[in-house]
Amino acid sequence: MIDKTMTSMTEALADVRDGDTVMIGGFGSSGIPLHLVEALRLHGARDLVIISNNAGVAEDGIASLLKDRLVRKIVCSFPRSAGSIWFERLFEEGAIELDLVPQGTLSERIRAAGAGLGGFFTPTAYGTRLAEGKETRVIDGRGYVLEKPLHADFALIKGDRGDAWGNLTYNTAGRNFNPIMAMAGKITVAQVNTIVPVGTLDPEAVATPGIFVNRLIAVEGEDHAAA
Repeated sequence: MIDKTMTSMTEALADVRDGDTVMIGGFGSSGIPLHLVEALRLHGARDLVIISNNAGVAEDGIASLLKDRLVRKIVCSFPRSAGSIWFERLFEEGAIELDLVPQGTLSERIRAAGAGLGGFFTPTAYGTRLAEGKETRVIDGRGYVLEKPLHADFALIKGDRGDAWGNLTYNTAGRNFNPIMAMAGKITVAQVNTIVPVGTLDPEAVATPGIFVNRLIAVEGEDHAAA
């Protein structure tokens, strides 16, 4: 039987290499795979390209990767979230690159990668600096920018419950960037609160089918009610 469960975070991330592109799920404080991010920090791969909604806050999560100077570039919508420290410091030093992407565009670029699309035209950012160097087109009198899909070597996501086949459910706001990132990563690693027997998940509640998940690990002691 297919069994995608891992015995440790170290095992789940053992093949992350220097220079890899890593997507990290979450929106605000919901649905962030904090244990996987910490394992990534301890793993020590450098020159990473991080794709996420924001650049972290304080010294936790993504911010811890920045603090340890493991990130070469970040692709996000909100690099300066309330309470963020490390992105600002590194950016002022010229020690990190930023690809600033409007949030809806970021979401659709990730979704496009998972759907196998070559790109899409959006009116967002047309005529602004964010469109510089990109193909533009006027369609029916309205200007559009061609945005290309965002792929990743690894996608680190957080679900609520999962089974050994990798089928996942999410708890409320935890269903944010996580499902589309699961589809866009070459290797998707899911942190879940609980691993349940195959066949016990309600098919109607499964938001990420197991075909998109390569590795699964449960975090003991995690609050099952937390998003």
